[in-house]
Amino acid sequence: MALVRLNDISVRYPVFTPQTRAVRSIIMSHLGGTMRVQDSTVVVEALRHLDLELADGDRLAIIGHNGAGKTTLLRVVSGIYEPQGGTVEVEGNVSSFVDITLGMDPEGTGWENIVLRGVFMGLTFAEARALAPSIAEFSELGAYLDMPVRTYSAGMFMRLAFAITTSVQPEIIVMDEMIGAGDARFLEKATERLSSILDRTKIVVLASHSEAIVTKICNKALWLEQGEARALGTVSDVLGRYMATVEGAAA
Repeated sequence: MALVRLNDISVRYPVFTPQTRAVRSIIMSHLGGTMRVQDSTVVVEALRHLDLELADGDRLAIIGHNGAGKTTLLRVVSGIYEPQGGTVEVEGNVSSFVDITLGMDPEGTGWENIVLRGVFMGLTFAEARALAPSIAEFSELGAYLDMPVRTYSAGMFMRLAFAITTSVQPEIIVMDEMIGAGDARFLEKATERLSSILDRTKIVVLASHSEAIVTKICNKALWLEQGEARALGTVSDVLGRYMATVEGAAA
């Protein structure tokens, strides 16, 4: 059984600078949430007093405007961010597609990065090495795996990171939009693998702006606005309320 339980979660980003006015627009566009100024410190409140509980079979869509706190929430669930307030309880191994290159070294070869990224994901060195041949085959990078990944194109780098990240079947998947990796043919293969993994995953948490993807994959939705939960419920109900607000603002 897998479980995600967040109780009264708050995440704040302090930004220390004497030029608070100059950085306000940059901070808001990148981090989201609400902002307050204390002396020379800008504090971004990315999540505020958030409660959430997910169990086996839940596929949660996180929706909201850019800067609403969606990615911050994903990083809390995946263990990348530790909240300043509240408690996080996660049962089950988590695969995060939010930062799929975390743990990789640009100076290392493709083979070395397969092991580094695998260990970062929670595998032992022996397990990562054992998976290396199948990861290499899926990535289709061939002799490039003997070269430092800093020599790769952006597409090649993402193909390797995707191949590593999807090499194990997790109980919980955390995603920020659907992933594009490589050319059209490889993307088709990657989509098939990801769909298979999602079907077998116990809990999925997906942040997306795509109404079609959210409707197809998810059975629950959380609407975030300025770091706070605006609504939590079925996809049809929450998405309908959110879209009505968006359309009303555009009118």
